[in-house]
Amino acid sequence: MIQNLFRLLAILVSIVLAGAAHAHGFQVGELKIGHPHARAMLPGAKVGGGYLTITNNGSADRLLSVKADRAASAQLHEMKMDGGIMVMRELKDGIAVPANATVELKPGGYHVMFMNVSQPFQEGEMIKATLTFEKAGTVEVEFVVGPAAGGAAEMKHDDHAAHAEGGK
Repeated sequence: MIQNLFRLLAILVSIVLAGAAHAHGFQVGELKIGHPHARAMLPGAKVGGGYLTITNNGSADRLLSVKADRAASAQLHEMKMDGGIMVMRELKDGIAVPANATVELKPGGYHVMFMNVSQPFQEGEMIKATLTFEKAGTVEVEFVVGPAAGGAAEMKHDDHAAHAEGGK
């Protein structure tokens, strides 16, 4: 009977901790930053991708920059189709966050490119970063590192080393 009680308690604790791990979020002003995450990188890779959601419950703002402890630089990028060709470009003016809207940084769209990473991200790690917004200011976040492989429609950012070095 007591063993069953301990098993039940262990299962409940696991469920609560698993939910907390998937629901991590941060806030600055009226902006809620939901589930920052990155992909594990292959050994020797110098470029990684980061994703999150920004829910704005106030007036319009703009994500201007990202800085990360483990990357020499981080850039805000957009991937989109242009005449049947997938194009990725840096957004030097940042990403607009309209009033009362949610902006999603995800594979195949807006995302963070961690450049010249000192040590490839490994699954299970947390990567500390600072997001800077035009109006709301800065907020410290942690990107949870998940598996290197994403879903079938997602693109691996580890393959963009040439892009990081200015290649096409």
